[in-house]
Amino acid sequence: MNQERKAACNNGEGYVSVDIEASGPIPGEYSMLSLGACLADDLEEHFYVELRPVNDKFVKEALEVSGLSLSLLRQRGTDPPKAMASFRDWIEEVSAGRTSVFVGFNASFDWAFVNWYFHKFLDENPFGIGAVDIKAYYMGLSGSEWRETAASHLPGWLQPSRPQTHNALDDALAQAEIFSRLLKASRERLQ
Repeated sequence: MNQERKAACNNGEGYVSVDIEASGPIPGEYSMLSLGACLADDLEEHFYVELRPVNDKFVKEALEVSGLSLSLLRQRGTDPPKAMASFRDWIEEVSAGRTSVFVGFNASFDWAFVNWYFHKFLDENPFGIGAVDIKAYYMGLSGSEWRETAASHLPGWLQPSRPQTHNALDDALAQAEIFSRLLKASRERLQ
């Protein structure tokens, strides 16, 4: 395990990098279309699913960004209850007894959809009621302003080796790299 992955590992907590693509800005009224996740300390442990939309509502720009099609997802997408049960089972398996911690780049957006889907279809959220936001974590560590936390504004040492493509798994993997580096830097700072 390399140093970045070691930094993202904590015996009591399993940091799960999560990214979603959606048909619009809020859950319930719009659909989560895809969900990607990986362990921050083991990028080989990952999960991806495309979901059947819960309704036909969409914002054109949201679909353009993700490149996903509502009509195709109606045909081949996984039913949301099955998708969320699979995600819950994957989280339990890879967390191996550790507390699962949701980690996202602008976590408030992704967590809102994941939380709504977990509660709507499974009556529980294995992440509980909170998440770690990578942008806020960076802001606190660096003393930067919120506007300086956009991915394009992050310093070179935080730029992921993987492209951020608006594919939920690609972006979960990229943000896991960013989070691992931030965690390592914050731990070194405290030593």
